Amino acid sequence: MTTPAVRHRNASIDSIQRELTAFSRRARAMAARIHPGLTLVSYAILEHLRDSGGCRGTDLATHFLLDKSTVSRQVASLEKLGLISRSPDPEDQRGQILHPSEQGAALLRDVQEQRRQAFLQRLAAWTDEDIDHFARLLERYNSEVPDRA
Repeated sequence: MTTPAVRHRNASIDSIQRELTAFSRRARAMAARIHPGLTLVSYAILEHLRDSGGCRGTDLATHFLLDKSTVSRQVASLEKLGLISRSPDPEDQRGQILHPSEQGAALLRDVQEQRRQAFLQRLAAWTDEDIDHFARLLERYNSEVPDRA
């Protein structure tokens, strides 16, 4: 028999799962609106390339916990869309570093502003304290991800 506290905690966990799933669905829909050929994964890869200053495909696979073939398909799609470019890896001339292209960087800037405006609208009735608290909770949640190794 479970205690009321355990039932309440389980109900809260169920609610978190539902809400994060809804959030994820909205994120996927937003990626499709941003660019018809862009998936949420390819958008995340493009963002990571910008934030990391560029990296190799194998680094992407490690970062996102994806198979190299999956990353290769996503990279090929981004390249076909003109959103990434390649440069020789200065540490290993056999490898290549992937970067957002000028078009990819412009798309990321536009999307960041669109997302900022969407969040400002969605959170317009929230106090600054509520927004700060929500941001801290999200940061805490995301920082407690188990090691990827």
